[in-house]
Amino acid sequence: MYDTILIPTDGSSGTERAISNGLDIAQQYDASAHALSVIDIAELLEVGYGGDRSDFEAAIEPLEDDAKRAVEAVDTQARRMDGDVDVLPVVREGEPYETILAYADEIDADLIVMGTHGRHGLPRYLLGSTTERVVRTAEIPVLTVRMPAD
Repeated sequence: MYDTILIPTDGSSGTERAISNGLDIAQQYDASAHALSVIDIAELLEVGYGGDRSDFEAAIEPLEDDAKRAVEAVDTQARRMDGDVDVLPVVREGEPYETILAYADEIDADLIVMGTHGRHGLPRYLLGSTTERVVRTAEIPVLTVRMPAD
């Protein structure tokens, strides 16, 4: 039923439940799992970035490190499981929901598993959450996992 499962993550606390669900489904169906973290460049620009290219690269470096840690955490969690789940960790830049959908299409994903919220704040509240946008526009099933309220 599922051959390729996409697990988007932003590394925020609470994503473990969504990751666990995605990996469990991958294990049950002997599917591959892709862990995707999207660096939201627009969010960086919203907070007032206004320097030159070298300043931009210095500002984005911590975001890249966070994204790499987020997808590596999925791979680490998969290795702790009893079964073999192959995880491909991927980091991309772009608008999160658009990048998630484009990557799902690129890998011909059968299922997207993601948390109901991650990063938040006024811009996310006004524009709608990434998960909501993915659910509304995805052409494949999306399993949403409620994250604990912190």
